[in-house]
Amino acid sequence: MSLSVESLARIAIQLQSGISHQDRFQRLINTLRQLLGCDASALLRYEQRQFRPLAIDGLAPDVLGRRFSLDAHPRLEAIARAGDVVRFPADSHLPDPYDGLIPNRQDLKVHACIGLPLFADQTLIGALTIDGMDPAQFDHFSDEELRLVGALASAALTNALLVEQLESQTITPLSISNIPAGKPGTEMVGLSEVMRQLKREIEMVAGSDLNVLITGETGVGKELVAKAIHEGSSRAGQSVVYLNCAALPESVAESELFGHVKGAFTGAIHHRTGKFEMADNGTLFLDEIGELSLSLQAKLLRVLQYGDLQRVGDDNVLRVNVRVLAATNRDLKQEVLDNRFRADLFHRLSVFPVHVPPLRERGQDITLLAGFFCEKSRERMGLKRVALAANCLSLLKQYTWPGNVRELEHAVYRATIIARATQQSDELLLEAQHFNQVPEQMDTPPVALDVPSLGVDQGLRDATDDFQRQLIDNTLNNCARKWSACARMLDMDVANLHRLAKRLGLK
Repeated sequence: MSLSVESLARIAIQLQSGISHQDRFQRLINTLRQLLGCDASALLRYEQRQFRPLAIDGLAPDVLGRRFSLDAHPRLEAIARAGDVVRFPADSHLPDPYDGLIPNRQDLKVHACIGLPLFADQTLIGALTIDGMDPAQFDHFSDEELRLVGALASAALTNALLVEQLESQTITPLSISNIPAGKPGTEMVGLSEVMRQLKREIEMVAGSDLNVLITGETGVGKELVAKAIHEGSSRAGQSVVYLNCAALPESVAESELFGHVKGAFTGAIHHRTGKFEMADNGTLFLDEIGELSLSLQAKLLRVLQYGDLQRVGDDNVLRVNVRVLAATNRDLKQEVLDNRFRADLFHRLSVFPVHVPPLRERGQDITLLAGFFCEKSRERMGLKRVALAANCLSLLKQYTWPGNVRELEHAVYRATIIARATQQSDELLLEAQHFNQVPEQMDTPPVALDVPSLGVDQGLRDATDDFQRQLIDNTLNNCARKWSACARMLDMDVANLHRLAKRLGLK
């Protein structure tokens, strides 16, 4: 059976109906599955040498969160390079990226596979993939018919990208080549309404030069938000400098921020450039700013107000042009009322506050993030496949994730290690028993790392220190006591980790 004019018209109509691009893309994929009789289909966007799923049908829901790099997936690289319809033979030696990701068929491999690269002005912007279990499933469709389907999808994706550019108020000339793709490490995975709102707020404030206060619980991804704001700003070509205020001993904090001159104090054997100077004309990200002492807050306020600073031990005044993005998991309004944070600094920083929602409020994003981290774990450990069992996804969605996105990332990576050891294979299926941090109400092992319970004689700071101390020590043990590997697992700068460990008495 060939594609009729009516069926092609139906695809075109589906792409013009719907209230959002996401809705239209999903309608396209659903229609294609019906018309072509495929077992699975996906619309992918191409950016930064990887394909990102925009809509899927017949695939595991966590696929939407996965990112398929060309270097790791030779079939997708072949589609990206082809420039035309690609039909993979049933006996192709190239692994299919969706093997094991079709629900209830984890043990079966895809046998019929077609790839349609999507172009705009000869620029690759995406791909359509069509898969089936029968090797001859698509033989009766001609390449010309499939090219027409690809052309309709290309037009829809092109329009969506151009609208996206207009909505972000880009001032560069309107063309596909000018549409920015998220840099590796700055993408925020999520389709929930609270994440859509967060992304809208980031788009609004990024183009300004306002200082931004980023609030949220530990592990929600505040640093990722700071990077996204920087990448969307006019300072994106300059550096973004990171400083964790909680890891700063009081004795060196001023020097870290503002620098010092030789001889300023005992041990100052040479000049040192502070973080503000390093970030001149760029962005300075001050993480856990609520940990700064009141005296340092006053000096920080002066730099924010007037743009001038003095190195420790130096009478000369330096001028800097720095945008400050600050983050905290504390309630700074309450800290101001308790006289632990300066009100004038709080108001200077919170001209445009951005709140990052906890993972428990993000619903479907847990599934997407689980898929995202499965793919990262697969690449990191050199595996062919890391898939999530259906019962495992149900388990993950019921857990409250007090450690938020960071806890989920570590849980998936840890489960991958356990599954590899027990399954003795490079094609893994993660199941409920591979996760050892699920809630007590589920019949699974308890959390290996418990958040310390607060007693009447223990304040928040002491409890936080206890938790950080235990987390670092456990992570070090998992990393064979290697500090650099521990820093990567905790998503920290290794120098900041050393300083924090010293403050906590771990070194």
